Amino acid sequence: MSLGLHKAMVDVLKIPQDDQFHVFHEVAPDNFHMQPVVFGLRRGERVMLIQLSFNSRTAEQKAELFQAIVTNLRLSADVPEEDILMTIIETARENWWAAGRVVDPATGYDERMNDDLTEGGARPEPSRLSAR
Repeated sequence: MSLGLHKAMVDVLKIPQDDQFHVFHEVAPDNFHMQPVVFGLRRGERVMLIQLSFNSRTAEQKAELFQAIVTNLRLSADVPEEDILMTIIETARENWWAAGRVVDPATGYDERMNDDLTEGGARPEPSRLSAR
């Protein structure tokens, strides 16, 4: 699952290949309560909630990321899309820090991302750029 999530973020958000931080928390069935039918769709016992955290991205980028994650998890872990629920927590770029990470002040992105981002790409305005 981790590789499917990471591949989607590299492909869609153009994050560097080595920018991978995933935490998996499995809960016992007694500690996870959900209706068997949510939003009109039957959910299985393998349902998962994926919470992503990064800086501001366009609605189009987020929709593309959601679809890439669903596709990757279906192909790599046989997880049906009905069992995937996702949320994004957006934070300001100044709220991120990691030793060795260098942010280009002109773009707000990790300097290694600049080669992958073109002026014609779907980038947020400079005041709303992501540091990841």
